[in-house]
Amino acid sequence: MADSTEHSPEQRMERLRDALDEGRLAGVKRALGALHPAEIALLLESLPGPQRKVVWGVVPVDDQGEVLLHVNDEVRAKLIDSMADADIVAAARDLDIDDLADFVEDLPETITQQVLRSMDQADRRALETVMGYDPNTAGGLTDTDIVTIRPDVTIEVVMRYLRLRGELPKHTDAIYVVDRYGKFMGGLALSQLLTAEPTKLVADLMRRDIIESVPVDMPAREVARLFENKDWLSAPVIDTQDKLIGRITIDDIVDVIRDEAEHDLMSMAGLDEEEDIFAPVADSSKRRAVWLGINLLTAFVAAQVVGVFQGTIDQVVALAVLMPVVASMGGIGGSQTLTLMIRGMALGQITSANSGVLLRKELAVAIINGIVWALVVAVIVLLWFQNAALALVIAMALVINQMFAAFSGFAIPLALKKLDIDPALAGSVVLTTVTDVIGFLAFLGLGTIILL
Repeated sequence: MADSTEHSPEQRMERLRDALDEGRLAGVKRALGALHPAEIALLLESLPGPQRKVVWGVVPVDDQGEVLLHVNDEVRAKLIDSMADADIVAAARDLDIDDLADFVEDLPETITQQVLRSMDQADRRALETVMGYDPNTAGGLTDTDIVTIRPDVTIEVVMRYLRLRGELPKHTDAIYVVDRYGKFMGGLALSQLLTAEPTKLVADLMRRDIIESVPVDMPAREVARLFENKDWLSAPVIDTQDKLIGRITIDDIVDVIRDEAEHDLMSMAGLDEEEDIFAPVADSSKRRAVWLGINLLTAFVAAQVVGVFQGTIDQVVALAVLMPVVASMGGIGGSQTLTLMIRGMALGQITSANSGVLLRKELAVAIINGIVWALVVAVIVLLWFQNAALALVIAMALVINQMFAAFSGFAIPLALKKLDIDPALAGSVVLTTVTDVIGFLAFLGLGTIILL
């Protein structure tokens, strides 16, 4: 088999799929051996149930724990259900403590106990500590495998200690300094450690202004923002007494950023980012039916507004033809503001101090775009229907709906957040209702006043 570096991940995945389609199990095994556990996880998520079962059966045992970490929750649960208890315990054996904490959350209690019994006392205590924190906080992301030193030793002593250890934990870029009680005092970057005079004391070289700590209860999203803004590779995590409990590394932050992005994207369609794309039809239908039902209710609200003006529509049929134009333009304008708001709120860019300025800016944009496109649409309607009054009606309705759409796109996510509802999940449904109702009300109301 050619060296894996000769092929891109996409090519290796394609070769595996070809072997699977042709029923060559030996070829599947060889292809899996060239894939990273994350690539195997992606492949498993992209396969229907029967093929997924075949591939999972030949995944190397040493990779199974890492693969299970990378697949989404629903796929992971199905794979775990198909495994023997001993295989699950074996898959968990080589995982880092922070990864293991995520893994055991999906295990039955009896198997969790088996995993705990298979660990030595120090690792078990570390795992129980991490599991005691909310998984969506810094504590839940913490890896307890760290190297600590005392401030009153020399660099020569530190180097001797590191040589005796033989290896450093993965992604180590700094050594943390603690006092005799385990309280975080600062740290030494590896680059600083390697270039310092051997006789220098750690206390003279350690830095806390550069190697900043993260509170254990900080939300994971805020931790990710710190890593992004400060270009960290890792960060120490401390409890409420400033005691060092572990560290967060960049690989965990990448997972947080990816999960947040998937959540926001899928929520806008009322879907769950952890849903198996090859889930049974009945399960998928049930999940999606909820939001289809909610959307139907909101559609009837808009229809009720239209029904109030049925007499006007009967007399001016052109209004029925042009109604979708007003609603669609309002929906697009509002969704642009809504998207900006959701992104700004996620990044912490929107506060009470700047929200008023942002609202005025969005309203100004809405007025300008409303007037520009109102003139364009008015000219089209005038040429189409040869009716200046109708052109005036739709132009005015477009400007009004654009303004309401911008205000709604601004206000809806703020209101939903106060109600503890995810704006990405419910914002688009509420916004669509508002822009439809206001658009129809403005267009048909003005049509009734001006045209009749």
